[in-house]
Amino acid sequence: MAEKSQPLLIKRYASRRLYNTETSDYVTLEDIAAFIRDGREVQIVDLKSGDDLTRQYLLQIIAEHESRGESVLPVDVLTDLVRSYTSQSMSIVPQFLAQSFEMLRDSQSKMMENMGPMGALSQMPGFEAMQAQQQAFLKAMTGGVMRSTGQGATPDAPADKDEEEEDLDEIKAELAKLQEKLAKMGK
Repeated sequence: MAEKSQPLLIKRYASRRLYNTETSDYVTLEDIAAFIRDGREVQIVDLKSGDDLTRQYLLQIIAEHESRGESVLPVDVLTDLVRSYTSQSMSIVPQFLAQSFEMLRDSQSKMMENMGPMGALSQMPGFEAMQAQQQAFLKAMTGGVMRSTGQGATPDAPADKDEEEEDLDEIKAELAKLQEKLAKMGK
């Protein structure tokens, strides 16, 4: 099996079918999305020309999720992204987005470490309530898909429906405030 640090090579044939070179079978966009959710890097290349098509296919995966109502990107953010393609700020947007997502991943990882059974926060009064709220937030942010970090990540436990809805409402309010701040920063 290929080393995990190497990107999974997917070749696109002239028929537009996608071929997983690691398992020697054809894959779909949803399969590629699953590889990525599992933490694999992928590289999609055109078999004939050798052109790297990864960016094009990743955008297509995002567009399909958005069109199915699995919206992660608010309209304001999408609008600002479109604007960035036609403005002088285009050069800083990719770096800003990359750093923002890296900070999010790092924060998620540190939070999971601290929330684990041996973490420092587990001794704090009210820890269980905070942990439930954080899990609801992560579920909302990741569409219900939590990536195990090996540091105490657990599957979503069933919670009281009213409590879960309250937590979700609080998270939505906080997210709206953050989006508002981001929108102001972009102007």
